[in-house]
Amino acid sequence: MKRVGLFGGSFDPVHRAHVALACLALEHLALVELRWLPVGQPWQKARRLADADDRVAMLRLALAGEPRFVIDERELRRAGASYTLDTVRELHAAEPGVEWFLVLGRDQYAGLHTWHGWRELLDRVTLAIADRPGSTAKADAEVAKAAQRIVNLPPMDISSTEIRRRVAAGEPIDQFVPAGVAGYIEQHRLYRERSQQPNNGS
Repeated sequence: MKRVGLFGGSFDPVHRAHVALACLALEHLALVELRWLPVGQPWQKARRLADADDRVAMLRLALAGEPRFVIDERELRRAGASYTLDTVRELHAAEPGVEWFLVLGRDQYAGLHTWHGWRELLDRVTLAIADRPGSTAKADAEVAKAAQRIVNLPPMDISSTEIRRRVAAGEPIDQFVPAGVAGYIEQHRLYRERSQQPNNGS
């Protein structure tokens, strides 16, 4: 059965830890493809995101050179709040015979029981959990029983929140994002005057 990963998030901006996790997921899970799903209107975030076109452009720059990475813009085109379950339902209907792996950070995993339609979601995907050294976030007991795989990440203290803060403060970000992404942020003057709110590093 064809194995495909799904990696959703705001990617505002995409950073090196996102890319590292995606690369590890490709190899560890033997995926033929990993689809990046930039969120349209995240129902659990009040912060205003960068424009969709900018976030997609940064993803293209960060992912160039890996043909197994695919950017899927369906959540950007969908009206209303973005729910992962809606996306997974669409994919199941359009592509039968695929085994879907949902790639999640440990914090997302811990909050999965608050997601829209999470029980149905767990029936449709295998979870792939990014496990960082020292992570202590625990999942809901019912979520923890679901089919899942662990993708071990090396220590990487990077978050999109911190990157946006550094840009607003005029501090360098080259060590946190791919070079093309740093150049794009500078060229388009993103994140210069945005109030920062925690977003769990997504």
